[in-house]
Amino acid sequence: MKSDVVNILFAGVGGQGVILASAILAETAFKNGYDVKDSELHGMAQRGGSVISHVRYGQTVNSPLIPRGKADYFVATEELEGMRYAHFVRPKGKVILNKRKTEPVTVSQNCPYPENVKNNIEAMDLEVIEIDAPEIAKKIGSSKVENIVLIGALSSLLSLSFEKWQETIREMVPPKTIELNLKAFEEGRKIASNIKS
Repeated sequence: MKSDVVNILFAGVGGQGVILASAILAETAFKNGYDVKDSELHGMAQRGGSVISHVRYGQTVNSPLIPRGKADYFVATEELEGMRYAHFVRPKGKVILNKRKTEPVTVSQNCPYPENVKNNIEAMDLEVIEIDAPEIAKKIGSSKVENIVLIGALSSLLSLSFEKWQETIREMVPPKTIELNLKAFEEGRKIASNIKS
């Protein structure tokens, strides 16, 4: 795997922890000995606008941006953003789709929120792993760890050291929330593993 570049796209809306999630992945890949490039694009992040992050790792990575149709994995922290950026994923690529609907003002005023988002994405020849991160985070005790639940799900698909994931989370989240975040990570990883098997 070290000779191939792994392309992972993140997308969501402001406040959903997209940037932290992608930073945890980038640092974990780096700790595993890979060359890593990442890039972020912020819309009106503070107002619920789109936030997109590209992470690429491998033996040698030349560009931080994932070309359209080349992402191996896509983590969508919100359903509409999942539909909006699914065209970045290669055929048979994997999409981790959070079961969260956050209606932008433009959608709620002009047209209804799309239905059957999972089916629509699957119709694009993509594999969708749907994760109810809001429910998992609620059971753990904080809605703020949805993004870490999704990172846990992603980790089950990647050949990166479990210990390095944990080490990075410990370093990158506030000290008082370390155990909460590690629990969220492990729950997401476990659920995704069960879905795959």
